[in-house]
Amino acid sequence: MATTNDLKNGMVLVIEKQLWAVTDFQHVKPGKGPAFVRTKLKNVESGKVVDRTFNAGMKVETATVDKRTMQYLYNDGTSYVFMDTATFEQTEVSPAIMGDAVGFLLENQEAVVATNDGRVLYVELPPTVELLVEYTEPGLQGDRSSGGTKPAKLETGKEIQVPLFIVNGEKIKVDTRDASYQGRVQG
Repeated sequence: MATTNDLKNGMVLVIEKQLWAVTDFQHVKPGKGPAFVRTKLKNVESGKVVDRTFNAGMKVETATVDKRTMQYLYNDGTSYVFMDTATFEQTEVSPAIMGDAVGFLLENQEAVVATNDGRVLYVELPPTVELLVEYTEPGLQGDRSSGGTKPAKLETGKEIQVPLFIVNGEKIKVDTRDASYQGRVQG
């Protein structure tokens, strides 16, 4: 148990038997009336975002979320298998929980797997990953100055927009949060 005065971003609360992550909060002390806490909560399972206001000092139930760095091993056809790098224990994650993260996931890549009472809640990838461009159309000579983009298929099968100067076989850095091109990888 905690109070609304203890809220922090990333904290997971149990509200009506559902898990909600605090994505934003603000303590408000109006000139008249009691203080309150305005929050933005994201349902851990459905992804639904709601605004909720609590009275200041009100008790809220917190959930214990165990975040562990795990290594992605393989997809067995029905789920994605991760291994805890400390205990070598394997955890299966369903495609529904993985969501869009599968487009940035390579074998042996590390990710943070969050669990609550043995149930996987979500998988958090690093903010950026380095991936190989498997196929993209060649950019036309005159197009380089316009700063335009073209679709490119990555080694994971994910398709993103890249600048016209990117060629097949090039390694690029991609933001996992919005699937945006971040730059070339030197080396």
